[in-house]
Amino acid sequence: MPEMNYTMVRTTPVDADQLPKDPGAINGGIAARGSPPPVKAPVITIAVDDIDQALKQIAKNGGKTVQGKQSIGPMGFTAYFRDPEGNVLGLWQGPSE
Repeated sequence: MPEMNYTMVRTTPVDADQLPKDPGAINGGIAARGSPPPVKAPVITIAVDDIDQALKQIAKNGGKTVQGKQSIGPMGFTAYFRDPEGNVLGLWQGPSE
């Protein structure tokens, strides 16, 4: 995905929307260092049903949004937050049904 400075990594077959065909399977990608949000290490990303609700819960528990919800085309949505210890983590929400 050169337009996003992002390289897809696949460990399992994907469907037409580039999502893993097998439940629980893991695929992902690699962004250039310094890509939004500016991080210097791999980012653990957590699948959630609703990013907006997750960000509200994170804020209630002392976390801060680093990058709000953004669309990743037909694959879904992503956002990033910093936990109270300063770690940056990602959120992933699959596409709307």
